[in-house]
Amino acid sequence: MQVSVAYSSVSGEQSWVNLDVVVGTTAAAAIEASGLLERFPDIDLSSQKIGVFGKLVKPDQPLAEYDRVEIYRPITADPTQVPRRKTEELED
Repeated sequence: MQVSVAYSSVSGEQSWVNLDVVVGTTAAAAIEASGLLERFPDIDLSSQKIGVFGKLVKPDQPLAEYDRVEIYRPITADPTQVPRRKTEELED
């Protein structure tokens, strides 16, 4: 079955890897098979969350045909402060 794994690094480099895997492959196994862990050594699956089509999943989640596994980066800005900063920039 076909699945894909997507990741966007902090520097903005985006990677999308299409894979052919066996039925029953987990999200973690797909990430491992994608080669992204070697390409982006800053990925830490013990602290970063993963999802399928924007919905959080556990690493042992079995995948379905055409699923897109996403590796999420840690939040770098306080979401409650972003609107405030935008407003302050407009006032300057």
